[in-house]
Amino acid sequence: MESLAQRPTVAEILAHPSYPDTIWKLTPTQSGYLPVAAGRGGPFKINWEVHGSGPIKMIWIMGLGSVKTAWQRQTMHFGHENGEKYSSLVFDNRGMGKSDKPLMRYSTSEMAKDLIEIIDHLGWTAERELHVSGVSMGGMIAQELAYLIPERIASLNLISTAAAIENTTTFLENMKTRVSMFLPKSLDRSVTDAARMLFSDAWLARPDDTIVPTSSTPNVVLPPSGKYSMFTSNYERFAAQELSKRLDLEGFQKKGFMMQAVAAGWHRKSAGQLKEIGDKVGRERIMVLHGTGDNMISVPHGRKLIEMLKPGTAVIREGTGHVFMLEEWQFHNEMIEGMVEKGEKGK
Repeated sequence: MESLAQRPTVAEILAHPSYPDTIWKLTPTQSGYLPVAAGRGGPFKINWEVHGSGPIKMIWIMGLGSVKTAWQRQTMHFGHENGEKYSSLVFDNRGMGKSDKPLMRYSTSEMAKDLIEIIDHLGWTAERELHVSGVSMGGMIAQELAYLIPERIASLNLISTAAAIENTTTFLENMKTRVSMFLPKSLDRSVTDAARMLFSDAWLARPDDTIVPTSSTPNVVLPPSGKYSMFTSNYERFAAQELSKRLDLEGFQKKGFMMQAVAAGWHRKSAGQLKEIGDKVGRERIMVLHGTGDNMISVPHGRKLIEMLKPGTAVIREGTGHVFMLEEWQFHNEMIEGMVEKGEKGK
């Protein structure tokens, strides 16, 4: 297995022939900027896209410091390869990507209200219509969404997330982890640190296993070479995605990251509130998914969420890191599809 020292540098990743094609050009069915939060400190604009035109409405909520293209494997699978079955909404949370970055106190509840304005704008307002997946901070926003509009949720997938962030290591280790997120560091160090926090070493060392778009993928723009090419390892592909985000100085700003971090750090859903979500959404509609190798939100958080929420589907996956939709994308997509099926049957 390759060591951290053997992993390619930022300069090598940027020079890789596949780097310019890291983010796939998946043409959305609808897209726009929606002014939200008038009367809640706004208005400010949220950038959103819908991929596909099918009757099943999917919502993908991204985590701390991440942008909507991090969902591109799911966007391609659900919104393009199966776009006649699904309509998939991806968007940049306030503070990141193409959305505005207002300087104010963020909360997961307010971010859920931003999302409600988008889905209302799209006319996705029927009962039991929304299949919601949220990862990490996105899972916290998904909890708030389910608390605010439980009757509209058809399935709720809470991935690598928590009811509240608690210290499950020693005080010093916890402080070191939190502080390191904000310390100035080289780009090389930032990327290797992110990889270590988000993924298992075993996955990072394996050959790139991505299924990339091809000429037969509906509504995709191919690169000038005529095809999307591969990287050598999963680490290289992750590093390329991370660099494409971090080198977008307009989209990735420290102030947005810090304000999102405050929202995630202060997120709190009590046992009573989680019981209410379970009662009103229906526990058979809810899945909690967590990996034992998660270095970002440790597995005791997942176990505690399962204990309080009592979801119909609860999976603690041995060895998996924080980002299921990349590290275990096939398993992740199958689990989501199973929940969608269950949610649609239960209407």
